[in-house]
Amino acid sequence: MKALCYNGKYDLRVERVPDPEILNPRDAIIKVRKTAVCGSDLHLINGYIPTMREGDIIGHEFMGEVVETGSGITNLKKGDRVSVAATIGCGHCTYCSTGSYSLCDNSNPNAFMPEKIMGDSPAAIFGYTHSFGGYAGSHAEYIRVPFADVGMFKVDERLTDEQAVFLGDAFPTGFMAADMCGIQPGDTVAVWGCGGVGQMAIQSAFLLGAERVIAIDREPNRLETARRVGKAETLDFSKVDVLEALREMTGGRGPDRCIDAVGLESVDDSVQYYYDKAKQFAGLEIDRAIVLRQAIMACRKGGTVSIVGVYAGFIDSMPMGAAMNKALTFRMGQLHAQKYMPRLMEYVANGQADTGFLVTHRMSLDDGMKGYDLFSKRADDVMRVVFTP
Repeated sequence: MKALCYNGKYDLRVERVPDPEILNPRDAIIKVRKTAVCGSDLHLINGYIPTMREGDIIGHEFMGEVVETGSGITNLKKGDRVSVAATIGCGHCTYCSTGSYSLCDNSNPNAFMPEKIMGDSPAAIFGYTHSFGGYAGSHAEYIRVPFADVGMFKVDERLTDEQAVFLGDAFPTGFMAADMCGIQPGDTVAVWGCGGVGQMAIQSAFLLGAERVIAIDREPNRLETARRVGKAETLDFSKVDVLEALREMTGGRGPDRCIDAVGLESVDDSVQYYYDKAKQFAGLEIDRAIVLRQAIMACRKGGTVSIVGVYAGFIDSMPMGAAMNKALTFRMGQLHAQKYMPRLMEYVANGQADTGFLVTHRMSLDDGMKGYDLFSKRADDVMRVVFTP
């Protein structure tokens, strides 16, 4: 089959690779109909997350059609149109049984790798390094889905493929970001990052009862989308001092809840950014935490900071004194997609939320490197690129 493969830093190539096969009774083989780029994939091709190997198939946000199932799959059948969770959970361990699927004890066969740096292993993720399982990703014509009875969901006939593709990552990640905030009626929520996850966090915050959402970015088209689709107020961090602006907009109090939907490649024009960039280049620091620092400083006393932007390792210059003395609550994690997907599918089917607007560019898999280059440079008003294998 045809697949988009990693061949080194910023080097993706379309190659012919062996077709996937059923290996376990709870496996399924999916013909990929749509697979999307994701901001966290940029961390891979930009070389910030280790244990990628030449020939690895990337991609973790996808939907498709069931073409084969293992003997243990009884809830889905050949021909079903499905959306698939980006994180892989077994469904039966202590963590999965309590809805914390991204902490699954059983899905990562390479658990010894992240244990060295994290102390414990998270769940596996499709196409996301060997530390996260080494599973082949979705930028391919076909993909093997392990624990398919838990991680695949039949798509409501009212949803298009382009709406369904974001049910496995962008929407549940954004919704989990808002859910972890513990939003109360009347709350003001600040969201850093107006990419796909940030846009869905905006919608989700309103769905969960926020009175106001303030979205922060510097890309004009993303800020306009946050206003038009998400009904958010917006701040362009290249034109204003974010901390001062948020204080002014909240009567000197600060937002009640702050969401970091950016992660380790955050940017701004401050001295701190160039300090982080230099340390990152020298290998002395893994993550640039510009947004996380701002969220801590901006959040009101007793508020909540929710983190879904990906962080991979170590950070310095953190304002922990502010976090502790302001009595902030921190919630964070990879998405528990399986926990949220049925609920979110219903939101989209009923018109309470939308995901299809995220698609701005449609390409074939043969244009994979072109699509990632466009996405990385934020060119041509791109929000998300979707490939049709």
